[in-house]
Amino acid sequence: MKYAWIAGHKARWPITLTCEVLEVSASGYFERWRRKDCTKPSKPEVNKRISDEALLVHIKAIHAEGKEEYGWPKMWKELLARGIRVGKERVRKLMQRHGIKARGKRKFVVTTDSKHSLPIAPNLLDRKFTPEAPNQVWSSDITYIATDEGWLYLTGVIDLFSRQVVGWSMRDHMQTSVVTDALRMAWFRRHPAPGLIFHSDRGSQYCSHEFQNELKGYAMKSSMSRKGNCWDNAPTESLWGRLKVGRLYGRRFATRREAMDELMDWLNFYNHKRLHSTLGYVSPMTFEQRWIAAQQQDRKSV
Repeated sequence: MKYAWIAGHKARWPITLTCEVLEVSASGYFERWRRKDCTKPSKPEVNKRISDEALLVHIKAIHAEGKEEYGWPKMWKELLARGIRVGKERVRKLMQRHGIKARGKRKFVVTTDSKHSLPIAPNLLDRKFTPEAPNQVWSSDITYIATDEGWLYLTGVIDLFSRQVVGWSMRDHMQTSVVTDALRMAWFRRHPAPGLIFHSDRGSQYCSHEFQNELKGYAMKSSMSRKGNCWDNAPTESLWGRLKVGRLYGRRFATRREAMDELMDWLNFYNHKRLHSTLGYVSPMTFEQRWIAAQQQDRKSV
């Protein structure tokens, strides 16, 4: 009781004086409260403010790792994802001060050979770019990369649910095999159920009898953009924009092999690491993995 009385009145009288009057050992009093403090649950340590110098090191590392693709909004999200608590305005100002920015945007022309008499599929997608689950809608397109050996043509197939690149093909020509090979890769990796919508432009490769027969063999439905309307296949066009601005702009490749190695590195980065604003600033792979985990959890709770 004496110890409690001393603690309650320590703001009014010196503790040593109070202990003397009550005939209590001052050392005993302090020892008692030291032991009491040790039994209290520890409070979480408040995060210390990271210095500008340390933050700049993290920013430069992420900037280099992402091949200079991130502006300040994605940089801020990536820092938070790595456990570095910092304000977005501070990130913006620090990057601006040190000249760290995303590669500048540049308009790229995409050519499509639609001057043919092959049958055209209807636009089943109709710009509904957000399916409810994986393997419901895939979209595809062809782009090209210049090398000293000549053009390298890249076909990509993306799952519109997670925006993950699920199939691709690289060739030195634009024959039908450049799209059928990408489709086969996507099918062998994913094995979707019958009824998947496969959306593309009206290029002769996608309209060819060979490619359409491949789609039928996999029980997929062909969907095509309207004539001259790139917005009908906007997610895939956006993919090529990210690739060319973020990784290829200003680069020169001596050989097709060199360009292919760079493309493979970027596709791996895009699927596994690149933050996607449409997906809530996570990578396509992370977004799909979280969705699968949530579905499994829901089944367990039923």
